[in-house]
Amino acid sequence: MNPGGIRFRAARTLLAGLILCGISVSAFAADKVNAGKAVGTQFSFVPLDVGVAEGLFAKDGLEVEITTMSGEAKLQQGLTAGSLDVGVAGSPGAALAVKGAPVIAVAALTSTPRNFSVLVTADSPIKTVADLKDRLISGASSGGLPEWLIKRLAVAQGWGPTGIRTIAVGSPDASLAAMMTHQVDAMMTSTALGYRLEEEKSGRIVTGMGDVVPHFHTEIVFARLDFMRDHPDQLRRFLHGLFAAVAFIKANKDKTVAIGAPVIHQSPRVTAETYDSEVETFSDDGTFDPAAVASLKQSFVEMGILTDQPRDEQILTTQFVPVKF
Repeated sequence: MNPGGIRFRAARTLLAGLILCGISVSAFAADKVNAGKAVGTQFSFVPLDVGVAEGLFAKDGLEVEITTMSGEAKLQQGLTAGSLDVGVAGSPGAALAVKGAPVIAVAALTSTPRNFSVLVTADSPIKTVADLKDRLISGASSGGLPEWLIKRLAVAQGWGPTGIRTIAVGSPDASLAAMMTHQVDAMMTSTALGYRLEEEKSGRIVTGMGDVVPHFHTEIVFARLDFMRDHPDQLRRFLHGLFAAVAFIKANKDKTVAIGAPVIHQSPRVTAETYDSEVETFSDDGTFDPAAVASLKQSFVEMGILTDQPRDEQILTTQFVPVKF
């Protein structure tokens, strides 16, 4: 009798038994991936939560553990320290690779910055973009993406980069407090917050930023260099699950809102409005748009993160995209 044949039949019998019992075989061999989100309140990071909730990562044999960080700097620190394998964060983080951070951009998650808007209080005299000239707008940090977007808005209006004044106040909550107490005229922040203020009738959106920077990658998927080198198959499966979640989101608004509302700490109504505004910015397959990458590299210099525009290969790799289904 062939011992190998006996072992094969025994394994096949065990597999059939597990399936009949409704037990997922992949659960016994799932590879763990530690994934981070820069913040918990951005709708653009919800694909991670959808991927876990709908079992899309599990289908690719992965157990994804999500850690929500307190900002992009903390997420990059987590990647550098090795506590995170992958992360989703704002695109300025891609410039850190040039400075020696052991991370690289592996996929584009979103395109135009529709998730950023200029907000004012409900009683503000500012009604249109034209009313923003020479006004003071707050952002969380100096030299970051919000400040750069304010300058791009001023340039688009023909006022030059200093046509709107900016001030950094330290955090989105501090920026909101400054606006509500009229210490600043407006704030550059998440569009979702604007919808919430409109729901509360305490503020409103003056303009979104999607049309101001039409070619851009606002959010990016990052990977630790050693994780990418040592576990390329896990990274491919992670990206497959993530963009399967994007496809699910685009096809299932109600389920996405149900999953996303408690995650981003907004009401279902606000989450639904945010969905309508931002869902089309999600990439279907993670491909980097050359025009968007060119804008990114220009922004790194204009934000003062780098002195010269980097080469593509210094900040990103295309070996994992497009993600194929």
